[in-house]
Amino acid sequence: MLSTSAIFLAAAVLAVTLFQRIGLGSVLGYLVAGALIGPSGLGLVREVHETLHLAEFGVVLLLFVIGLELQPSRLWKMRRDVFGLGSAQVVITALLVGGAAVALGARPAAAVAIGVGLAMSSTALGTQLLGEKHELGTAHGRTAFAVLLFQDVAAIPALALIPLLGAATAPATRSPALQVALVAGVIAALVIGGRLLLRPAFRVVANAHSHELSTASALLVVVGTAMVMRAVGLSMALGAFIAGVLLADSEYRHELEANIEPFKGLLLGLFFMAVGMSANLRVITARPLAVLGLALGLVAAKALVLVLLGRLVGLPPRARASLGVALSQGGEFAFVIFTVAETAGVLGRATAELLVVVVTLSMVLTPLLFQLRDAVFRRLDAGGVPRAFDAIDDDGSRVIIAGFGRFGQVVGRVLRLKRIPFTALDASATHVDFVRRFGNKIHYGDASRVDLLRAAGAERASVFVLAIDDFEGSMRALRAVQGAFPKLRVVARARNRQHAYALLAAGVETVIRENFAGSLEAARATLEELGVERADARRTVRRFGAYDEKMVRETYAQRDDEKALIESSKKYAEELERIFQQDEEKAPE
Repeated sequence: MLSTSAIFLAAAVLAVTLFQRIGLGSVLGYLVAGALIGPSGLGLVREVHETLHLAEFGVVLLLFVIGLELQPSRLWKMRRDVFGLGSAQVVITALLVGGAAVALGARPAAAVAIGVGLAMSSTALGTQLLGEKHELGTAHGRTAFAVLLFQDVAAIPALALIPLLGAATAPATRSPALQVALVAGVIAALVIGGRLLLRPAFRVVANAHSHELSTASALLVVVGTAMVMRAVGLSMALGAFIAGVLLADSEYRHELEANIEPFKGLLLGLFFMAVGMSANLRVITARPLAVLGLALGLVAAKALVLVLLGRLVGLPPRARASLGVALSQGGEFAFVIFTVAETAGVLGRATAELLVVVVTLSMVLTPLLFQLRDAVFRRLDAGGVPRAFDAIDDDGSRVIIAGFGRFGQVVGRVLRLKRIPFTALDASATHVDFVRRFGNKIHYGDASRVDLLRAAGAERASVFVLAIDDFEGSMRALRAVQGAFPKLRVVARARNRQHAYALLAAGVETVIRENFAGSLEAARATLEELGVERADARRTVRRFGAYDEKMVRETYAQRDDEKALIESSKKYAEELERIFQQDEEKAPE
């Protein structure tokens, strides 16, 4: 067991490091590492099914963390995409793929199993890749998750249907009506029990002030809900997702996410390696063109369906393309469906093995398609084709930050430490893409657009942080906010004194000069280095700062009269010098 763990860890470290260095992402590295060490590769690890069963818990943890990010009100807003778009995707894709299977000579029963199995996409892969690119909060990211959520629900009746297509079927242990009632009862119990019990339980755990106990409690919630759902024939991941949603608006959300994250990352990596191990590479070497053709055909068919459905629901062109790329692969449920179909005699062993390899290869293609998408988008941007602003979802943020450069990022980091949600906007597509690479959640959009501000929740937000670097852009955004959202309090960054004058003249009460605070700190440090006592240095800097702020507010009315401004500056400088001289005379010897 220890040697097997070492093999997994070594393969993961080497492959993922290599693939990330060449820009292909960690997921593809895990898949390739699994294929190399698996039974069809070097044969270093042969317990494929055992590994896959263990690693499936990584998907469960992933859905729990995603649930923590979705408040029930936001989930309710997604109902149209979940049940409308999600059901349309599964039905249309299943019909299209099943029809192609019949055309290639499959029996109708086998075609149904193939169509349903290949209609499913990979929740783990899709959300992982979108998360790595910080696109889960975009329009196509939210739509992709809605479709995946419906697929997780639809997989349950699909698994019950497939055995009925076989020649010999086992008698049902429960009547359909009883099964539906049991499932509804369990979900209702989870929702009600979660509301009544989970928060008080976590309050007790928090009062113990034990990090280990907190981590164990988080894992217990995930494992417990997953086991309950599995006992009634539902997806474990769906149970974990419901538990996450129930805790999404609790004060323990961030702590739970931090406790779960290390386990989720390791088990998801193991899951992708297990997927790579499950592929029979001999099928590829025996029929390389057929396997590649089927994988490319599957990816193209699913992407086409998703792009067309994205157009129907009003997604912009780039979001439609991204949705098609994100969900174009086969999913982990396909492995289960094909195994059940083979056991029931619906699929032959050779066909099932071929389909598993096709699904695995489609997963391998997905990170490459993301790379191709990014390259195409960069080419279009370079060619002058305007990029559509991101669709923004009002997620209940109390703060909107316009401009996410060095100033806005510091504000955002402090708010995140205090667990205060915020929505960040920046009008530079290049800067948005760069900042997202470092894990920041940011939307590409012009903060002077009232429709984008309204979508960001400006009507309900408390504070608007105006951190735009460009003077004209800053003033345009301020005018938009003051015109459409007069009750929204503004905290504005000023690049220089002239910018501060303009903001004060526009009625902004809280104006922060960008370099002023840092300059005061430098002055304080200089005084201390020269031997001035720390208390004296701080008092001096504090008095100077307060006086200078007062001077700026009193002289902004003269900002357009250079002569009067010069005279006022001289007068205030002399007055400040006189104040400090009087302080020195009053100081004890």
